Amino acid sequence: MTTHIADAADLLDLTGQTLGTTEWYEVRQDQVDRFADATGDHQWIHTDPERAARGPFKGTIAHGYLTLSLAPRVLGDVLTVDNVQAALNYGLNKVRFPSPVPVGARLRATVTVTSAQRRPAGVEVVFGLTYEVDGTERPACIADVVVLYR
Repeated sequence: MTTHIADAADLLDLTGQTLGTTEWYEVRQDQVDRFADATGDHQWIHTDPERAARGPFKGTIAHGYLTLSLAPRVLGDVLTVDNVQAALNYGLNKVRFPSPVPVGARLRATVTVTSAQRRPAGVEVVFGLTYEVDGTERPACIADVVVLYR
């Protein structure tokens, strides 16, 4: 379910609230391989299924930064903000990767408004994103993602 906000200023009243959880996304090897090509990170734990099968994770795993890079998709799946010129990726306050994301696993994220404040350039919102892998207890990624709505 998507939370619909009429104006970015309305996010100021949502601090501490969970906006929603995405549907499950399947992490595919071709997606991991394309990310490796885009970033130049071709470490075998990501791109060599045969070698990775004998490695510490018993198969290939997604790059932590691939998981993090899903933030715009995650936010778009749970939130729509009207009456803004742009939503700018402004930065990250904290990122951790507590557990791996095996290729073939299902991943989803829950989004919370951690803080929101007016800035001269617009409304700055810190979203807490918690990514989970289906069937595991520890999150795959916890991130504070900062977005500036202008």
